Amino acid sequence: MAGLSSAPVVAVLRAENLERAKKFYTDVLGLEEDTSLSGQGMAFFSAGMGSQFTIYERPGMPAPQNTTLAFPVATEAFDAIADELRGTGVVFEEYDIPQIGLKTVNGVAVMDGIKSAWFKDPEGNIVNLVSM
Repeated sequence: MAGLSSAPVVAVLRAENLERAKKFYTDVLGLEEDTSLSGQGMAFFSAGMGSQFTIYERPGMPAPQNTTLAFPVATEAFDAIADELRGTGVVFEEYDIPQIGLKTVNGVAVMDGIKSAWFKDPEGNIVNLVSM
């Protein structure tokens, strides 16, 4: 997925099942695993602008309830990338949090002209797509 592979990311995510997580990030999101660094219960992935993130296997650890990984993409590319993600089976979360003025419509929130959408990976980590 060209849109996400050029977005900068920095994160460390936990996974109940590392192989399942690796499959999602490679097959669904189209990212590339850096197999020269991966091993011993960890996988490293490369993304845009030289950024990387790590996933480590930690069975029994609950998923965080906050955004763990964000992909800032060009504003003009946001809708196409969101549609492409939907086409791969990604389901965007629906939120209605009046305290912070956040409400999604069809999985997308617009706040101060910035579009955001959130989805969960198979491990329950919350991933954000945001226009910049």
